[in-house]
Amino acid sequence: MTTSGSDRTSARYQSPQFATTHWSLVLAAGRPDAPRYRESLAALCQTYWLPLYVFLRRRGLDAHAAEDHTQAFFARLLEKHDLRRADPQRGRFRTFLLACLKNFVANELDKAQAQKRGGGRQALPLDFDNAESRYALEPAHDLTPEKLFDRQWAMTLLDLALSRLRAEAEQAGKLAPFERLSVLLADRAGHGAYAEAAAALGMTEGAARVAVHRLRRRYRDLLRDEVAQTVADPADVDGEIRDLMAALAR
Repeated sequence: MTTSGSDRTSARYQSPQFATTHWSLVLAAGRPDAPRYRESLAALCQTYWLPLYVFLRRRGLDAHAAEDHTQAFFARLLEKHDLRRADPQRGRFRTFLLACLKNFVANELDKAQAQKRGGGRQALPLDFDNAESRYALEPAHDLTPEKLFDRQWAMTLLDLALSRLRAEAEQAGKLAPFERLSVLLADRAGHGAYAEAAAALGMTEGAARVAVHRLRRRYRDLLRDEVAQTVADPADVDGEIRDLMAALAR
């Protein structure tokens, strides 16, 4: 059974325990017997798995093999407690996950191919059909698997922030205006787009521009919070944002 991205995001932020999925707290625990260690790490994996799948596809694996190895990799990560190999001085979850995956592929690919799908391990509920659709949208250019991984990681964080922004609008009873104005967040809309949105919502164009500006500012705040959940040190947030924006610009 698969779960949609919006459903996962909604559940993640409705739970009073969502803060325990921060990478910094999981890294600080670093022990399999720590409270909620496994649950927190599993939640992080379920949130950020898609870039790993994309990495494996760009490495040349077909869709079924990439699915199998993504599940096998997370099973090993959760069962073998590989978190203990994370370097607190380079505590970016993005860096840690990709390094672990490369090691897994180098050392256990043949073994994983010989196992039945799932290998008898409990699988995470990952939406691989949606993942393959997302991968099909990636341009067939010469981006390396590593660069495509970074690009997809950035897109995942942007999607998470946008889902949170939408959830806030829905909770405030302003979902309809949000749906109309959110298409202007990319800051590429011309005068006509603002005038059209304003007319549809019964407001002036100036009011529409102010509303979009507020949404854009809140979107940036939520994106920053999402990035903060994937680094061990708050001082790394700005650098991580710069790296991810650079990955999107490639």
